[in-house]
Amino acid sequence: MNLSHAYAAPPPVDKAERLLLEAVDLGVTLFDTAALYGFGANETLVGRVLKPYRSKIVLCSKGGMAGVMFEDGMKRVIDGRPEAIRRHCEDSLRRLQTETIDLYYLHRWDKRVPVEDSVGAMADLVQAGKVRAIGLSEVSAATLRRAHAVHPIAALQTEYSLWTRNAEIAVLDACREIGAAFVAFSPVARGFLTRTPPDVAALDANDIRRGMPRFHPEPYAANLRLLPAYQAIAEEVGCTPAQLALAWLLTRGEHVITIPGTSSIEHLRDNVGAATVTLAPEVVARLDALINRHTVAGDRYGAQSASEVDTETF
Repeated sequence: MNLSHAYAAPPPVDKAERLLLEAVDLGVTLFDTAALYGFGANETLVGRVLKPYRSKIVLCSKGGMAGVMFEDGMKRVIDGRPEAIRRHCEDSLRRLQTETIDLYYLHRWDKRVPVEDSVGAMADLVQAGKVRAIGLSEVSAATLRRAHAVHPIAALQTEYSLWTRNAEIAVLDACREIGAAFVAFSPVARGFLTRTPPDVAALDANDIRRGMPRFHPEPYAANLRLLPAYQAIAEEVGCTPAQLALAWLLTRGEHVITIPGTSSIEHLRDNVGAATVTLAPEVVARLDALINRHTVAGDRYGAQSASEVDTETF
């Protein structure tokens, strides 16, 4: 997502290509994209650059939310109707230059459409050989179980990090119970749990964090007060703050997978290095006590985004 939209102006194409190739060289095998990212531009990039490595990687994409052209420009639209799911998948296959998507997610549950209908259409894609496995994004444990009754759900993707703990209410355990992977996006708290947390006053005009309450001036100032102690733990462990955030996530269960996003090769290498970090139980306990739902100020999403997801809230 970072290579096509969301946080700042996308990097030059040549830089984005180099980053993807560096990821392959570093041993990264799971790549996650979506029809929405750059309104198809990200899938086109991923498809072109990673085509020579297709047999060596797990390629994931998402449908059910995509760009639609209106008179006043392209806008994102959540559409979980079976015909939309089929159309999104065909478009993704073409852009990704592949015959099969390894893991295809419902990017958002369209609450106007029974989740069983959307997943039924995705199951048809599996039957047709266009998709190998089905995933869901930003849904509750109850919705996950409804979907799983229609077709096995291989993965559920939602935000999870030290400062976003909603998954701990129910879906983390529900995934374990049904044998699904839990895929944690924004694992370094949208850049907050790093050496250089974002300067909210300097965020790009189109940066999605501008609409997130935690990045509004007053809550953000309160959250910044958590960082000195957090960074001190990272120094004590002998890793970077981003690596500490990723290593913490990897203690949450064998079914937990993290997908950190970046547009920087330096940060990519840093993220990959988290796999070598081992945290003692005492360190995990200190992190849990320092950054959690009680100590973090501000909601995860604003009202509009919160209305579009189905995740449990505290």
